[in-house]
Amino acid sequence: MDLFQSMGVYVKVVEAGSMTAAALQCDMSTTMVGNHLRALEQRLGVQLLQRTTRRQRLTEFGSVYYLRCLDVLGLVADSERLAEQALDEPRGLLRITAPLTFGVERLAPALSEFSLQYPQVKMDVVLTNSRPDLLESGLDVAFRLGHFEQSNLIARPLIDYTLTVCASPEYVARRGMPKTPEDLQQHDCLSFAYPAGDDWQSVEKRWRLGGPDGEIMVDVSGPMLMNTSAGLHQAARTGMGIVMLPDALVEQDLRDGKLVKVIHDYQPPSRPLHLLYAPDRYRLPKLRRFVEFAMQTWGRS
Repeated sequence: MDLFQSMGVYVKVVEAGSMTAAALQCDMSTTMVGNHLRALEQRLGVQLLQRTTRRQRLTEFGSVYYLRCLDVLGLVADSERLAEQALDEPRGLLRITAPLTFGVERLAPALSEFSLQYPQVKMDVVLTNSRPDLLESGLDVAFRLGHFEQSNLIARPLIDYTLTVCASPEYVARRGMPKTPEDLQQHDCLSFAYPAGDDWQSVEKRWRLGGPDGEIMVDVSGPMLMNTSAGLHQAARTGMGIVMLPDALVEQDLRDGKLVKVIHDYQPPSRPLHLLYAPDRYRLPKLRRFVEFAMQTWGRS
């Protein structure tokens, strides 16, 4: 029989005053309670209780052993609580990947708050517009833009990733304000070079816009194609041309007047954003707390 269980049963017998009462508290038969007591006495080679048909009485050794059982069982309970706390406390290295612009403009500023809440978690953040495999790359969690094939990963939907078509006031003053998607064909448009395999790779030089008459595709051209939103952002601020960029990147410039929105009645389609992680790793406190944090920060209301 399990020694710690037998010790626990013995403590109940002493405190309840009888094996029958202890059996009720331990949710076992009186016979089983007697088996635990006999197993203890055989193991120790000493009698613990003097029992008659009407009462039981502790032996001298039984009294000392009862107190020692309380100490031992208390230490066991404390050890289990410590283990539970250790398992529930987020700690260790958390490896995160995210698209470059979202990572710089949205994720990085928010991570300071997460770090303050969970100082024992160290983060290794990989910002890339490619789509690394979580399992092969040893990553814990990924922010993923666009549509993706169903897999064995959990995909939690976040708020959509929205875009704006804009230009600098200097460009608009020099070239005029485009009013319709067709007007863009007469302007210098700076396009983003999406990586191979991205579901928006086809829009590098063709912009899709939604408006009062539905969706329209417009071919655009310009002096530059670039594979970083940050570079396009800086080029647009200097008046080089019109860009279609994430709101996360341009919203402050739009508020400050350094960029202005063009073709107001038309809006680029938003892109879905998901949080991906392996279901078997969600039990890890560091990942579980980060998923909760991400859903509170960017989850759909």
